[in-house]
Amino acid sequence: MSVTDEAIEKIKTMIISGQLAPGTRLPREEELAGQLGLSRNSLREAVRALTAMRILVTRQGDGTYVSGLEPHVLMEAMTFVSDVSQGDSAAQLIGVRRLLEPQVTGLASARLTDGQLLVLREAFEKSVAAESVEEFIEWDMAFHRTIAESVGNPLLTMLLDVLSTRTQRIRIVRGTELAGRMESVHREHETILHALEARDALLAVSAATLHLSAVERWLERS
Repeated sequence: MSVTDEAIEKIKTMIISGQLAPGTRLPREEELAGQLGLSRNSLREAVRALTAMRILVTRQGDGTYVSGLEPHVLMEAMTFVSDVSQGDSAAQLIGVRRLLEPQVTGLASARLTDGQLLVLREAFEKSVAAESVEEFIEWDMAFHRTIAESVGNPLLTMLLDVLSTRTQRIRIVRGTELAGRMESVHREHETILHALEARDALLAVSAATLHLSAVERWLERS
């Protein structure tokens, strides 16, 4: 473990143990370095890294504080990972999405309100009528997000968004033969929609699984 990594772990330990609670201002640099047995340079590197992770926040002229540590804020850093992932990394992210999203879709079959079903159908119809890749992606994301939001777990909704960002979706779509594949996507979405409208959980899970499996194969060929 590098000196900087050791410094990061020591600060994280203080946060986890409650010595530094959310919203707490960090002690002065010299004091904290001495307390942790670190050089001031190592401490600065650790603070920079933890700030990038949104664990710490720097307030100009006021000091460095532990963030509120809200899960959705901490997860925002993962979005960049999804945006830049390619090859095996992108496949792994889609693989995790395939494990989660069908179960979420099954739960949604019993939780979607009539209003949400109308929003879902509109997103589907708009995606079919889309005249550009970007427009299709916007409605594709709206379709899947409406399903996830109906479950009532904002963190789960954000996790699914992170696993397949707009940037990643556009890259995958542009790397494929559009015409034939888009017809398949529309059929897959329509099957999911019909299952949800019928409140059929098993069919919803199966339809979502088939759809995500197809996305995985699509990614492999892109």
